[in-house]
Amino acid sequence: MKGDFGKYSVVIIGPSQRFLSGISYFTLMLSNALANYANVSVVLFRNMLPKHLFPGWKRVGKGLTQYCYRGDIQTREVLDWYNPVTWVQGSKFAGKGDVIIFQWWTSSVAHMYLAIALLNIGRKPIIIEFHEIVDPLESGFILLRLYSRITGTLIRKFSKGYVVHSDADRMLISSHYGIDTTKVRVIPHGIYDQYRILDKNDAKKHLEIQESNVILFFGLLRPYKGVKFLIEAFEQLPSDLVNVTRLLIVGEAWEDQETYDRVKISPRISNITLINRYVGDDEVPYFFSVADILVIPYTRASQSGVAHIGMAYGIPIVASRVGGLEEGLGKYKGTRFVKPENTIELTKALELTLSEREEYDPPEELRWERIAEQWISLIDEVAPKR
Repeated sequence: MKGDFGKYSVVIIGPSQRFLSGISYFTLMLSNALANYANVSVVLFRNMLPKHLFPGWKRVGKGLTQYCYRGDIQTREVLDWYNPVTWVQGSKFAGKGDVIIFQWWTSSVAHMYLAIALLNIGRKPIIIEFHEIVDPLESGFILLRLYSRITGTLIRKFSKGYVVHSDADRMLISSHYGIDTTKVRVIPHGIYDQYRILDKNDAKKHLEIQESNVILFFGLLRPYKGVKFLIEAFEQLPSDLVNVTRLLIVGEAWEDQETYDRVKISPRISNITLINRYVGDDEVPYFFSVADILVIPYTRASQSGVAHIGMAYGIPIVASRVGGLEEGLGKYKGTRFVKPENTIELTKALELTLSEREEYDPPEELRWERIAEQWISLIDEVAPKR
């Protein structure tokens, strides 16, 4: 496949590291992987929405990551949600590619995508990669839901193909948006293997953890993440096990004040640590290197970037059997699934997993090289023939 290098020029449009998020990392990792097979350029959002409407606005533009795009990738951080001039600039740059890829996770960027699509009419094929089919926050507001539906429908009229990360999302996107499933390609989410793996004892010393076992929840605290069920399940572990176990909850609270309050009243609070802030790249290796279990107790999900960090570290994962999460983790031998919101099952899974204390290899098919090969296959189908 690498022998076809330079056959295509691909332009990927997504969020910059100024508004750092899982999608920012994904855009970077996909771009760097595809650059082994094609000429890749990236158009990035400089300002996606009014800064103070972003829940993590205090960290916007703080340079929290040391990871960057390859030197042979052209980048343009130009798109501003409020400035049509930048949409034209972004469209001109995107129009130089053979294929344009939109990263979709929120309708807050829909008007910019729509402008680029309109300026691109009849020129270059557009592929939309869906990370969220319906954002849980947007779905709760009628006006946002209406805006998302109208703009999304218009954008999809200009698209030649769609990518999701699981068959579950493939069926969901078809039923929710009326998209023909034959136009939807399933390409898995790649593992996040960019972080260092540290010695467990060194990580414990750094984090000042004395307990023998560490159970980790990592990521933004939002109601659908189900952290309250994890806390309840942890409390139900046998006392002798709880006494030698630390529940480590690491993540910036957005809409989830309930989890914060739940920790404060927990009878096991002395064995629970809640780090309520955004964690930068330099700290991530400590939390994942120290963990004996990564728990993903979501009540709904398409995928989880956090799970793909856990797989790279070989950590046993206990996850809810929901949406695309089950499919995304299904090939990872270290996964144990439980029913969502079922604290009894979750408690049993935690106890059993701690007793096994095994490490696992990440699935080869989730390596970014394999992901890039699948993308090139799709691009070969939709790109204009030379």
